[in-house]
Amino acid sequence: MNPQTDKAMQFRQRHRGPGALVLPNAWDVASARIIEEAGFPAIATTSAGIAFSLGYPDGQRIPREEMIARIGRIARAVKVPVTADIEAGYGSTPEDAARTTRELIQAGAVGMNMEDATSNADQPLLDLPLAVEKIKAAREAAAQLRVPMVVNARTDVYLLPDAQPATGYYEAHRRLTAYRDAGADCVFAPGLKAAETIGRLVRDLQCPVNILAVAGTPSVPELEKLGVARVSLGSGPMRATLGLLRKMAEELRATGTYSVLDIAVPYAEVNKMLGG
Repeated sequence: MNPQTDKAMQFRQRHRGPGALVLPNAWDVASARIIEEAGFPAIATTSAGIAFSLGYPDGQRIPREEMIARIGRIARAVKVPVTADIEAGYGSTPEDAARTTRELIQAGAVGMNMEDATSNADQPLLDLPLAVEKIKAAREAAAQLRVPMVVNARTDVYLLPDAQPATGYYEAHRRLTAYRDAGADCVFAPGLKAAETIGRLVRDLQCPVNILAVAGTPSVPELEKLGVARVSLGSGPMRATLGLLRKMAEELRATGTYSVLDIAVPYAEVNKMLGG
């Protein structure tokens, strides 16, 4: 068994407990190393955070090669498993999803998020059969490279502007069931915050479910009681860091002071962390 295969198997097992797998997402090597040193057992990347840090908006606007390059730098810098958010696979076909999966494995990742969003306001979600074929293609590509990639299949049903609780649940359940049956190891429903609905989805799907932690989401202990297997923070940590930087800039501009620097990680500590 090669080290990447071993990491993939370890990462898959983490979705089976004990407790929820909690992933505060990273966007560069420094953020990944901070998360690793805090004791988290795996690193998840944020596609939005990486795109923002390189000057792109979210929504598959970043070139595939730039995203994969950043993911590779993160994977090489940490010892724990890395799972990567690759949006909808950087292409419209199953072949695109397979290519991205192969490049992701070659970059050192052992997990991937695959979403069904299209970034097209007229048709915001992929047709279900195509979304399923893309998951199958990713799974087959990973099998060919003999790496048991952990596929986290995401539906953006609850992120749609006109999402309704009743019809939203029906569509989310329909899609996530299809993704599970297509070979996804875990399914992801960002935008879902209501505890009752989260518990219902976990019970109905009978597979690991990922919930995105945002303002108003139940706490990790509460999500664990509902049976949630995985909790991620998405671009939240990166945007919170930008919020801290904005606060520092505004204070410096207004008063000439810099109290935010009181919580800065010491220079020598960062230098040592990245040079080890």
